[in-house]
Amino acid sequence: MNRPSDPPAAAPTTQARIAPPTEATPAATPSAPPAPAPAATPTPEPTATAPDPGPTKGAGTFTTAPADAKPVGRGNIRRYRVEVEDGIGIDAPSAAAQIHGILGDRRGWTNDRKNGFQLVAGGSYDFTVKIASPATVDKICGASGLDTHGEVNCNVGNQVLVNSKRWNTGSPQFSGPIEEYRALIVNHEVGHRIGHGHETCPGPGKPAPAMMQQIYGLKGCTPNAWPYTADGTYLSGPSVP
Repeated sequence: MNRPSDPPAAAPTTQARIAPPTEATPAATPSAPPAPAPAATPTPEPTATAPDPGPTKGAGTFTTAPADAKPVGRGNIRRYRVEVEDGIGIDAPSAAAQIHGILGDRRGWTNDRKNGFQLVAGGSYDFTVKIASPATVDKICGASGLDTHGEVNCNVGNQVLVNSKRWNTGSPQFSGPIEEYRALIVNHEVGHRIGHGHETCPGPGKPAPAMMQQIYGLKGCTPNAWPYTADGTYLSGPSVP
């Protein structure tokens, strides 16, 4: 916003001095002060809106996504369904479509040609992917002795528990888009279901394994959501006892 110019100072009042007739004394004319240069008003930088983590507690009941799909992959085809806790603001069919896409991606676990997955809405199934509020995840995982402290996911029994806070906001350690972090959640927890344990960073600047607990730090690796590259290379790291 421009600052208005200061008003010019009032001209000083001088009393005329009597001089000899042959001399004239001109009155002094005061000069006006220079106007200040206009000041530029900086435009404020737009601020990014932080993603909404959603409620910390849901209804405790679940809606099964009414979605079926053809199997993806080959070998041992595991049937799974997707459930979303009521009252947490996540659409079950949309979540199921995303999870189906993740498990069918050529960078996912089907790349080993030993594992496949099929999304089902009913009938028999091998496991359930449940997206739930932090409080519900803590309750279900805690019943099996796992402390998720309102922040992380777990894999217990025939259930993959996805913390809705992580689904909605990602992780401070992961700089990619939220869709990529959701892929990391699914690939990591389903990786446990098919027999993979935790791994750690293989070296500075290398992609972090999908089986690394990346939320606790990357140890010099770069964020990565996928167990394989598109050409079929497994992105592994040293096993963690």
